[in-house]
Amino acid sequence: FPTSTYVKMWADTQRELDTMLQREREEFLQPEEDRDKVMKMLATAYIQYLEIFRNLEEAHDHLTHQQKRAAVRQALDGVIGRILEIKKEMVALESSECHHMDGILMDLKRVPEDIEIPIPKYFIKENLRILQEREKYLDEILLNAGLLEQEPVTAMTLEEGIKVIQVAERARQGRARAAFMKRIYLEEKRQSKKGEQETGKNPDDAATCIQKVWRGYSQRKKTERLREEEMVFLGMNSTEMINGTGGAQFSLPPDLEAMSSLQIGAGKADVLQGEVQEREDLSFRQELRKTEGPHIKETLQEQISQCFIECRHITGRFPDYPPEKTGGSKAIFIEKHPEQVAEELAAKKEAEKKDKEKNGKEDKEKAKAKKPQKAGKQVVDESWKMGPSNFLSILEEGSSQYKVFWENRDNRSDFLQDHDPELIKGGQREEVEEEIRVQVDEVMQEKLLKLKQAVDGETGQSKGAKGEKVRAAKRHRKPRKGGHENLELMSPACRTVDSLYQELAEEGLLVKVKHVNLSDYTGYYDCLRNILREAGAQPTPSIPEVRQLVALYGILPLGSQTVHENAPLVKSLLLAGPAGVGKKMLVHAICTETGANLFNLTPSNMAGKYPGRDGLMMMLHMILKVGKELQPSVVWIGDTERLFSKGAPKGEEEMNSKGLAKILPQFLKALKPKDRVLLVGTSSRPFDANMGPFCKVYQKIILIPKPDYLTRFGKYFKALWKRYILRSGGALTKLVNLNCLAQVSDGFTQGHIVDVVHAVLTELRLLQMARKPLRTAEFVTSLARHDPVYKEEEEAFQ
Repeated sequence: FPTSTYVKMWADTQRELDTMLQREREEFLQPEEDRDKVMKMLATAYIQYLEIFRNLEEAHDHLTHQQKRAAVRQALDGVIGRILEIKKEMVALESSECHHMDGILMDLKRVPEDIEIPIPKYFIKENLRILQEREKYLDEILLNAGLLEQEPVTAMTLEEGIKVIQVAERARQGRARAAFMKRIYLEEKRQSKKGEQETGKNPDDAATCIQKVWRGYSQRKKTERLREEEMVFLGMNSTEMINGTGGAQFSLPPDLEAMSSLQIGAGKADVLQGEVQEREDLSFRQELRKTEGPHIKETLQEQISQCFIECRHITGRFPDYPPEKTGGSKAIFIEKHPEQVAEELAAKKEAEKKDKEKNGKEDKEKAKAKKPQKAGKQVVDESWKMGPSNFLSILEEGSSQYKVFWENRDNRSDFLQDHDPELIKGGQREEVEEEIRVQVDEVMQEKLLKLKQAVDGETGQSKGAKGEKVRAAKRHRKPRKGGHENLELMSPACRTVDSLYQELAEEGLLVKVKHVNLSDYTGYYDCLRNILREAGAQPTPSIPEVRQLVALYGILPLGSQTVHENAPLVKSLLLAGPAGVGKKMLVHAICTETGANLFNLTPSNMAGKYPGRDGLMMMLHMILKVGKELQPSVVWIGDTERLFSKGAPKGEEEMNSKGLAKILPQFLKALKPKDRVLLVGTSSRPFDANMGPFCKVYQKIILIPKPDYLTRFGKYFKALWKRYILRSGGALTKLVNLNCLAQVSDGFTQGHIVDVVHAVLTELRLLQMARKPLRTAEFVTSLARHDPVYKEEEEAFQ
């Protein structure tokens, strides 16, 4: 699609967003007592915001104009955060993570797939090179430590060998023909030279000939380069090598390999566009430094000199120049004059007196109002009112910026749609001012010292500088014998992030992420569940609902720093369900979709590593430092119920696990909104844990169900039986009754189905496939060897 399509999509979506903001001002700010009406209002807004989210994400992914992408990104992050806030209100209102939205979907003429949570592609694409380098570095560490096996070299097939021989033979023939043609060319050239020597040649003709050749060559190269850039920009060249630094081939991660060639070309165009944008930023910065630099420098010097004079007039002496740590001359303009401070203190005291008088009157009125009421009766306001939002201001600011900068802008003359020079200059002006301010600080500091010597008779060294020297001398004292210098060298605070990263990888605590997308966790909506909800029962969440919850609480906050800092903070997440339902797969999907590091603190993986409380504390400090520095990060604890098992610990491994459970609350307390670190626990027997401390550690608990009939049935390609059989190399015929397999596998998990397919489709069985087709009985016989999830276990989970 052309760029104008996505510009129009952005404009239409922005108008829908403005309508939603207007509705929120009118409806959400009013108290409401009818809970059903409130739930309907929240669910409607939730679905409409999801539609806006989907459109903004698509526009952001395809636009190449840098300033437009930044504007769309602001609105996109605001919409994501608002969805999370509305979700929090819905959960608090119904005391449930899953909601009945069928009626609202029908009213809005939507399908259940419209409430799927889209995953923004910029989570990965904007950090693609960093993630590729980090993955390569981790592979090297694991390979050197012997934790990663190299791919075995397999012998080529007969067809591949024939193809290699054909390529080599064609190349040999091509080289022989090229040598033959070269000999003919050289012979003709020698003959022509002999003729020229006999007749002679005019020097002007020779110069004209050279000019023609050179101009033709340079013009062809220039045209070829322009055509190449144009094809990459349009996304029509999918085999282009793009790298401005070393010539390495641009490649996308496995989770983006399924995109079409046009999308791949568009992604490469984004990289090229980013490199062009960096060059443009540098050129604009140099231009600003040259044209506006002298004026900025002169203005800053005048302002700083004026502040020095005013301060001496008030205090009687020149002030000390603020050190570079506090911002240099910035601190001068932030600090207030003594007169302003005195006026503010006086105004503050008067305001406090008035507040005390008002509070005294209000207390008397409240006491009078409470006297007539009988003891034991309290008036409780049960009306609902929407809580404060951190994202409405972001959305309103983005909406106003859109109206000012982009709504009425004529883009027809901007064919490239890459950047706006004036907006770039506006952003670069602050950086240029900061660079010039540093230079001005050096000049003005020397000038201030000379003024102090000339006017006040002070020496160049201030009291503060003397104090700094004394403190520095104290800091550089020799350590005592038997001190803690060895412990300091061993502590994570004294070590680099790279060394900690390497140690955690070598110890097997930092593991390689398996590339799997959230969309690979397949499952379909079952409308019969809503009959149970209408009857008052709480059914087990469906697989699509699990996908939504994992995206809302795990992927979206980890992917965006703005969302994580302002949205309702979720520090820990528990995935509970029978063995084989895909809990580990969901953990890897969170890391794949966000590019997060994965730390494995499963009790079996921690055995013999960092024993004792001090060892566990040091390990968590290392994980915290690396996780914060290289965020986003996921800390995964498999079989987490073992940490909170009932009874006294038996053995060193269980004692170490119990110690980790006591330290986890401190670990979670150390995580701030700016730290994109998520604790994810998985458990196949959560009912074996001590529920008190167990539920305090995990903020959100998601129950993972076993697959239903629709998910197991082979009508769709993504259904389990059909998908796994075809993926393993099997061929489906009429002898394989997928409906029968879906019926008899009721109660079995995805893991059971995978094991059955692998057990049946061995290498020998695949070789016999042509003369002996697959039969249903082969899978049923293998399935009978597994134990299903019994009703008692399901009830225990609920």
